[in-house]
Amino acid sequence: MKTERLTMAQALVRFLENQYLEVDGEQTPFVRGVFIIPGHGNVVGLGQALQQEGRRLEIYQGKNEQGMAQAAVAFAKQKKRKQIFAVTSSIGPGAANMVTACGTATANNIPLLVLPGDTYACRQPDPVLQQVEQIHNLSISTNDAFKAVCRYWDRIVRPEQLMSAMLSAMRTLTDPANTGAVCIALPQDVEGEAYDYPASFLAKRVWHLERRPATEEALRRAAEVIRGAKHPLLICGGGVRYSEAHEEFRRFAEAFDIPFAETQAGKSAVDWRHPLNLGGIGVTGCSAANEIGKMADVVIGVGTRYTDFTTSSKWLYREDCRFVNINVSEFQSLKMDAVPVVADAKEALPRLQALLEGYHSCYCGEPEAAKKEWMAELERLDHFTYSPEPGWRPLVRDANEGSVQRFAEDLNAALTQVEALGKINAMMEPGDVAVGAAGSLPGDMQRMFRPTGKDTYNMEYGYSTMGYEVAGALGAKLAVGDAHEVYAFCGDGSFNMLHSELITAAQEGKKINICVFDNASFGCINNLQVGHGNETLCTELRYRDAEGLRGSFMDIHYAAVAEAYGCKAYTVRTMQELVHAMEEAKLVRGRPVLLDIKVLPKTMTDGYGSWWRVGDTEVSKRPENLAAYEEHIAHLKDARKY
Repeated sequence: MKTERLTMAQALVRFLENQYLEVDGEQTPFVRGVFIIPGHGNVVGLGQALQQEGRRLEIYQGKNEQGMAQAAVAFAKQKKRKQIFAVTSSIGPGAANMVTACGTATANNIPLLVLPGDTYACRQPDPVLQQVEQIHNLSISTNDAFKAVCRYWDRIVRPEQLMSAMLSAMRTLTDPANTGAVCIALPQDVEGEAYDYPASFLAKRVWHLERRPATEEALRRAAEVIRGAKHPLLICGGGVRYSEAHEEFRRFAEAFDIPFAETQAGKSAVDWRHPLNLGGIGVTGCSAANEIGKMADVVIGVGTRYTDFTTSSKWLYREDCRFVNINVSEFQSLKMDAVPVVADAKEALPRLQALLEGYHSCYCGEPEAAKKEWMAELERLDHFTYSPEPGWRPLVRDANEGSVQRFAEDLNAALTQVEALGKINAMMEPGDVAVGAAGSLPGDMQRMFRPTGKDTYNMEYGYSTMGYEVAGALGAKLAVGDAHEVYAFCGDGSFNMLHSELITAAQEGKKINICVFDNASFGCINNLQVGHGNETLCTELRYRDAEGLRGSFMDIHYAAVAEAYGCKAYTVRTMQELVHAMEEAKLVRGRPVLLDIKVLPKTMTDGYGSWWRVGDTEVSKRPENLAAYEEHIAHLKDARKY
């Protein structure tokens, strides 16, 4: 057997260089590159290997371990899971910083390979710098924290273990049904230890994404249920995009005149203007999809996980509504007590369509009427403006109008969040990509955003990770290149949480557009807090006065922060300033742009016939809490039990 003597880290880099993914006959290098923050634990062993063995791999210097890992998640998401970045850190806090990003990847079924440095396998110098000692088990290190958020976890304590570990890692990363984060912990002494690796392990290896076919019996059972439906509803999930079943899904809907709703992950699979497209469904959905959702007697979920936001905490659909789920994951296909079709959507939909020949839904214009009503509401939201005059009301229920007025005065602001979002969306070009993740903006965007093309909506809402937006914009930009602009839609809370990779974007000359919607608060959570009977507590960004954090709103100059990093930045307080900034931003080349947009609180979208189960308080001295609890109980009675 031909072998080559390499260190474990050198063999790892050589292996990553030679992994390919084949989809429908087309081969692509699976690992595009590596994000690295060097430190003790990876700089000597893996760092040396990357310098010596790296040929094709692109190397990027991260600024925060979570940030660079989130960028890798967004890249893989935009690439529809066909290509990834690996991410490596030092031991201890450097490694722990990546745990959140692994949760993001696994919750969204996005492949992410993290390679954290680890303490010494030999234990001779223990305890080393940044080592957490567990007195009941000395084998535990910080990297054990990854187990809860990864699909596969391993630690290489002998150099020869790399082979079985990496084969299992690649198996997981390329498995559409069970992909997510993979953690391979690298003890720093083992990284430099050598072994005679077989040439076959180091050679080019092609992984095949095989489209899992549905069984005839599963399709027959599904067709039987659908044929009995008068008012079926399709749900377009992320699996439609990842399996590239865009056209198959559209043709299926058209063949039987079945309206469809979108999840956050499925949005932009089919043109938003399609007459059967009702838009987002559930807690962050619109009135059209939720109205028809309540009417549906059969729901056909394609590539969806049925999160509580998609189902309105299992309250949205009728008790007698039946479900048919097409999903490559057996686990996901069985949700909502469904008739499962465990298969790739691109493979299963045409075969199911053939079995349903002659079938037609029995709607009498309800989807068209619901969509027409929603389009009128969308027009209203696009032009919802603020007025200091008496009689003006914010969009959010239970809003404190005095607080809105105080914000307008403190920040000299007049823009509403919905009109700012609508204008930016209208000024984007075909093919431009939108990135988002957390706060009130995902609700506004699932309802209001009109994608500029196929797969141009990169929303991380499985984990709803604050701080994904800026890093995600960088990852998406690496995926789409210079052909299209990338816009991150980010609240001030998320920007404050994590924006380190804005520096990386400036360093690499990557043009990303960061739209910071500054309402000086965690606006989404403030709505949740106040809307369920509580007083404001630590959800607004105010100065402290004698009554606590109740003083004036903080007017933070986020544009100045971006300018300090070398970005082009604009402060926006009026619609005229927003239009001017957008027009100028389009002309910028070779560096990031940040729009610091001051938007009034309580001017985001709200409601539209959904319910979200949260932990309402059964006992309280506040009558508002007790009223919210009574409403909670009333909704719970109508919710499905499983």
